[in-house]
Amino acid sequence: MDLVPALREPLEQPLKSVLGPPTAKVMAEHLGLHTVGDLLHHYPRRYEERGQLTHLADLPMDEHVTVVAQVADARLHTFASSKAPRGKGQRLEVTITDGSGRLQLVFFGNGVHKPHKELLPGTRAMFAGRVSVFNRRLQLAHPAYELLHGGAEESVETWAGALIPIYPATAKLESWKIGKALQTVLPGARDAVDPLPGALREGRGMVPLPEALLKIHRPQTRADIEEARARLKWDEAFVLQVALARRRHADALLPAVARRPRPDGLLTAFDDRLPFTLTEGQQKVSKEIFDDLATEHPMHRLLQGEVGSGKTLVALRAMLAVVDAGGQAAMLAPTEVLAQQHHRSVTEMMGELAEGGMLGGAENATKVVLLTGSMGAAARRQALLDLATGEAGLVIGTHALIEDKVQFHDLGLVVVDEQHRFGVEQRDALRGKGKQPPHLLVMTATPIPRTVAMTVFGDLETSVLDQLPAGRSPIASHVVPAADKPHFLARAWERVREEAEGGHQAYVVCPRIGDEEDDPKAGKRKSPAAAGEADAEKRPPLAVLDVADHLAKGPLRGLRVEVLHGRMQPDDKDAVMRRFAAGETDVLVATTVIEVGVNVPNATAMVIMDADRFGVSQLHQLRGRVGRGSAPGLCLLVTEMPEASPARQRLVAVAATLDGFELSRIDLEQRREGDVLGQAQSGTRSSLRMLAVIEDEEIIAEAREEAAAVVAADPDLERLPGLRTALAALLDDEREQYLEKG
Repeated sequence: MDLVPALREPLEQPLKSVLGPPTAKVMAEHLGLHTVGDLLHHYPRRYEERGQLTHLADLPMDEHVTVVAQVADARLHTFASSKAPRGKGQRLEVTITDGSGRLQLVFFGNGVHKPHKELLPGTRAMFAGRVSVFNRRLQLAHPAYELLHGGAEESVETWAGALIPIYPATAKLESWKIGKALQTVLPGARDAVDPLPGALREGRGMVPLPEALLKIHRPQTRADIEEARARLKWDEAFVLQVALARRRHADALLPAVARRPRPDGLLTAFDDRLPFTLTEGQQKVSKEIFDDLATEHPMHRLLQGEVGSGKTLVALRAMLAVVDAGGQAAMLAPTEVLAQQHHRSVTEMMGELAEGGMLGGAENATKVVLLTGSMGAAARRQALLDLATGEAGLVIGTHALIEDKVQFHDLGLVVVDEQHRFGVEQRDALRGKGKQPPHLLVMTATPIPRTVAMTVFGDLETSVLDQLPAGRSPIASHVVPAADKPHFLARAWERVREEAEGGHQAYVVCPRIGDEEDDPKAGKRKSPAAAGEADAEKRPPLAVLDVADHLAKGPLRGLRVEVLHGRMQPDDKDAVMRRFAAGETDVLVATTVIEVGVNVPNATAMVIMDADRFGVSQLHQLRGRVGRGSAPGLCLLVTEMPEASPARQRLVAVAATLDGFELSRIDLEQRREGDVLGQAQSGTRSSLRMLAVIEDEEIIAEAREEAAAVVAADPDLERLPGLRTALAALLDDEREQYLEKG
């Protein structure tokens, strides 16, 4: 994308030429800010009014904070010290207050002189530092501070009402230092090139970009902030949607082989074998997919739906349609366990239709091969040969499918399961193996709110399966508070035993494996779900090996207990899964290796240990492994978290609903969208600074429509140089490649 030369300055000016190398170096290293434009788009997180002080009562432990408060008391203490020049050390203790609480500041040694002179009772200042506890009291040790002076010409009202921007900061770069740097570059905001087409901006009554930047950094009133936010949110939504609309437009121009199933071919024979009828949802989604496959442009479709809604069956029918049309189809799975599971269930569903070229194979049969990294050399050679000759119509595998040695006869469809676990380059490498771009079907088992789908997967058409097949049983979920009510946990193991004695099976899920010699960090690792909840860290997370041993010797003595985890040999994992699927094991104690795709209809109970250490969507995925047959399912979420903790509330939310779309909203509201977008955009920092994906659904939907119209009228954006410049800034090399490759 060519930049318009006249638009390069001054926002592309390096910060070191404006602020000096030392400050610019810290900004680049700690905040990822390199140019004047980067700094102008580093928006305040919130604003303080000098008269409306922060609540000291709500300070988070062990976090870097900025507070505005007044000095209540300051005392200098002298004590004996071998390190001080005359054997006497000094410690300055300052108490500050904001009306809601008090906080102690401590300065030692040579650092006491300046604050001793400046932090006098009655002085107001901003303070920044890490919150710690000493003698059961909160304190900031050696905080940085900035005095808040009211100029002589300022009235008391003006001084108290002024809005102080508080910026996202680090220990190396306090908020007010960022504010001072912004004061230096802010005049450059007048030269900011507006990415929004004039008609769009005027039609929606938005302020120009230079004005929005000035108002976000130096607001006179709260109304200024709201006006600036509204405008900057639109920029982010619109520029991102234009990038995705251009991608959709380019994809629509690519050639692909149309794949239409033969009447009375493999697909018809498969449908005739099914012991049930497809749900209305499966029929509707299949039609959308078949319509795409019949066009001469590559399909790019996202298939998402509830856990257990039958996505794999829908994908398999699409794969069979492509084989009917003379092509091959590949399914890419994130783990060997899942690839083997898919291979097993596909061959079982297809029966003699999967025995192409074999005695007893049906007339329309094809060959279904498995390709994983741990296969033996002979089996691997045969699989590669079957793919190259076209003998195998279907292949299911892990990232081993992507290797250079793998050649296809005529790759027509790529199905990617659990898309978020694959890097962009991996998907691209597989798509590059077709003579022409193959059709692409992306499946995700984690339901995604509509806004995230529009923002992250905006280049894909979306199909949603929200109906569960007939015969699926309800799953009852309960939180088991092991710390408050230990007898509840004892009852949980009784329930597992009852299920086993009734001829059913159970899973017990633990956060880690437990062989500490191989995994020295295992006991120290915090999941994102548990981060910040220090009281949960009284002991390391429960481990598969320890729990299995305890259960086999104690509460579940006499039952057949086996373990499954990611560091077992692939053949051993497969053997364990086969025994469990065959009903030869009563209880499987596992890590989250069973999270996706594992299908054992006879398993009716699941106990998740330390459930607070898992994310919402992960718990929903795990729970989806039970209740897959005709008997009702039971999921018990065991936690030691206190009732009022956010982690416990999260578990209560999961237990209260089986609606994955509702849970995904809860999950996103808690995690914020940076995580979600970061995963999608090559793992880079989220490009969204102002837009909140969940809250701004309406803006995203409107921006998507506007972007589609703009790109349809002017695909190369020749008449919109400002928009091209904004796109170039959004799509740095890494993101550009991401969007190119999909």
